[in-house]
Amino acid sequence: MRKHRRLPTARASATERLPVLGDLAFWLCLIAALSLVIVALARPVAVAAMLRTSGVDLVILQDASASMRVRDVQQDRWRRSMRFLRTFGESLQWQDDRVALAIFATIAAPQIRLTRDPNTFFFFLDHLQDAPPFRLEDDTTWDTNIERGIYWGLRLIDKDAELSEAAGLVPGAAGARASSTGSAPGRTSNPKAFVLISDGQAWSGEVAKSMATVQERGIPLYVVGVGTTVGGVIPEPNRDPTRAAVSSVLDRTSLAALATAGGGRYFELDRESDRDIANSIIEATRRRAARGELEESARELYWSALLMAAALLALGVLFLRDRASLALQIAAAVVVLVVLTRAS
Repeated sequence: MRKHRRLPTARASATERLPVLGDLAFWLCLIAALSLVIVALARPVAVAAMLRTSGVDLVILQDASASMRVRDVQQDRWRRSMRFLRTFGESLQWQDDRVALAIFATIAAPQIRLTRDPNTFFFFLDHLQDAPPFRLEDDTTWDTNIERGIYWGLRLIDKDAELSEAAGLVPGAAGARASSTGSAPGRTSNPKAFVLISDGQAWSGEVAKSMATVQERGIPLYVVGVGTTVGGVIPEPNRDPTRAAVSSVLDRTSLAALATAGGGRYFELDRESDRDIANSIIEATRRRAARGELEESARELYWSALLMAAALLALGVLFLRDRASLALQIAAAVVVLVVLTRAS
């Protein structure tokens, strides 16, 4: 009778791999999450200080006399000036910067009082871009009264101060924010400057008197020349053919002397780019500010701390192996978090 020999069966031993920290990682995450909830209940606040750069108040004085119609530059001097002013407006920040505009010949005509509304500024440029509002048929057009232009520039600044006092606004950021919606008056600590755009041809008026007033007020005068030294003929309607035509050239020397006397600087269109000229004037004026205003902003960290606590709790759950205890521990943790949150 054959005996059957029982062969030994092979047994595979399975080795269970345990996490390095086991359930300890969960409890560490839970402790950290509860600590963050306690921190959140204290309502911590983060304070951030930011240096607020000063804005500028720029009063543009635009020559609108007959000589500005000379075509020695592209199109003519007036339209060349309007293109520069458009670039000038695009270079401003407009949040704190303000601009006023006055045009002048023999007389001056204020167009815009100090405003931080770019729509107002570009609206006037759109309506002035083709030609000055002073007619060539009028005798008052045939003069460049720079003294009158500077006078009205000072009046625009004084009028802004009067309107600010009447509105009961105070200097500083509060007054600036109160008028940030448009051209409403709002006294600011912005440094001020004049920007004169002219060909300087045959000016009249007591310029020295105006310069003394500008220097006394501490407002620099930046001069932007437009035109060429070759010049051109001023177009005259119904000109008598027996009379010689009137020509005009850029008076560079006098304009540069005017800028020096006014404590500013002389620029000339088409010798530098419009953007460079605009940025130079704006930044030079901005540097005259006494100092930047320090603004503080506070931000609550309550919800940030709770969000981090929830993230740590979710991370700790990944380390649990026992599904039964997982449900109990999660339920207990959620109850504790809800109780602590409502206690706030």
